[in-house]
Amino acid sequence: MSQDAPLKIKIITASTRPGRIGPVVTDWIAGVARERAAFDIDVVDLAELDLPLMNEPKHPSMQDYQHEHTKRWAAIADEADGFIFVTPEYDFFPPASVVNALQYLLLEWSKKPAAVVSYGGVSGGLRSMQVLRGLMGNLNMVALSKSIPVPFVHRMVKDGVLEPNEAMIDGAKLMLDELESWGRGLREMRG
Repeated sequence: MSQDAPLKIKIITASTRPGRIGPVVTDWIAGVARERAAFDIDVVDLAELDLPLMNEPKHPSMQDYQHEHTKRWAAIADEADGFIFVTPEYDFFPPASVVNALQYLLLEWSKKPAAVVSYGGVSGGLRSMQVLRGLMGNLNMVALSKSIPVPFVHRMVKDGVLEPNEAMIDGAKLMLDELESWGRGLREMRG
């Protein structure tokens, strides 16, 4: 693949809870990312993927998946050059749905950059983001330092559309710059 080819970025909506606001946040960051010719953006909703609690009999490092849902998820992650996880914070932690989804796989994540857009109340989901970044590192992803917390997210949604503030817009530029830089370097490393 040409080094100049667009990076395949998967933007993953982590929350599966009914009534969630995650897809609205995902729509915003996906729209911003799609403005860059450097990216080929694909949105993945864990609610639609509908992964059960980990039910593979063999360790993910073996890549001997028995279930179609795992094979489908592995193919999605494997083709990516990088990721943006859009996650809320539940009880100071990321939702079980995204932790489960990450732990289903191992080698498909390796040497790929991952950014986080978190949302919530006063902290904007920062505690969730930090936990998620730690797990990403354990899975051999490069957890990017440039990420975006969205505090008081419900106040920013008007008619089903997220209206970002200036700090979020600036943060998105920095995060996407970092995602592109790491994405290109790591794609070359993966060969």
